[in-house]
Amino acid sequence: MSNIRHFMTLMDFSPDELNALIQRAIQMKQEWKSGRMTQPMQQRTLAMIFEKSSTRTRVSFETGITQLGGHGLFLSPRDTQLGRGEPVEDSARVISRMADMIMVRTFDHEQLERFAEFSKVPVINALTDDYHPCQLLADVMTFVEYRGSIAGKTVTWVGDGNNMCQSWMNASRQFDFKLNIACPEGYDPDAKLLAELGDRAAIVRDINQAVEGSDLVSTDVWASMGQEDEQALRVAAFSQYQVNADVMNRANNDALFMHCLPAHREEEVTAEVLEGPQSVVWDEAENRLHAQKALMETLAINSGLIS
Repeated sequence: MSNIRHFMTLMDFSPDELNALIQRAIQMKQEWKSGRMTQPMQQRTLAMIFEKSSTRTRVSFETGITQLGGHGLFLSPRDTQLGRGEPVEDSARVISRMADMIMVRTFDHEQLERFAEFSKVPVINALTDDYHPCQLLADVMTFVEYRGSIAGKTVTWVGDGNNMCQSWMNASRQFDFKLNIACPEGYDPDAKLLAELGDRAAIVRDINQAVEGSDLVSTDVWASMGQEDEQALRVAAFSQYQVNADVMNRANNDALFMHCLPAHREEEVTAEVLEGPQSVVWDEAENRLHAQKALMETLAINSGLIS
């Protein structure tokens, strides 16, 4: 089973493969909207393991596998042996003998990697505490739809050095753009990952300085799932990192605004920006569906599930 490919981070695909996947996602979106669709994954089952709650991830994957002709199987720790202490290795070996592909949304990235190691079918990272690569496929797809290639552009990430930030860091390497990271001290992304990027990415503490010359500004909530008890602390730490009209005015005139959602209006972003003309968050959210369809098809072809 050595030819099985997984999607743990953007680094699992080559830049050429990622760009081809983005183009395929745009094509699949156009085909779906024009009523032309192919269903290459008929009789195939996607097992969807959720340790973290979700709206966009569940709806997009379940709808996506349906549009591809397959079936989505929702599994939560409350309903399965995963929540009763069955080893990850055992769950992976059993589920992968019955399902054709597995997507996992969990906390610990190393646990996801261990799951993939023992799986006989492709495993997709649908979010861990370290990375959220599926969101980046949708984000880059959205930029390409609006502005063409993101190569050579400047992106500013505002907020926590979290899984989204680290996925943007990987994206800067794979899609060849410059990344400014505007975050407060104490909330930096992984130092080793930052060092690997060299001068491609830089931490800029001043948000106004960070967004100057940016083609895209992206942010996320200040307290992610599992950090709710830090909310007050984080509100204080991130108070100078709100994306508002003044911030967007310092970016390029045609700069886009993105947010992976859910958004807390008047915290990390003002309603004026979120609902404004530069915001593409609703297209970005929809594109999770089409980007993940292209991803599932690509993994299925690469792994010999479909021809």
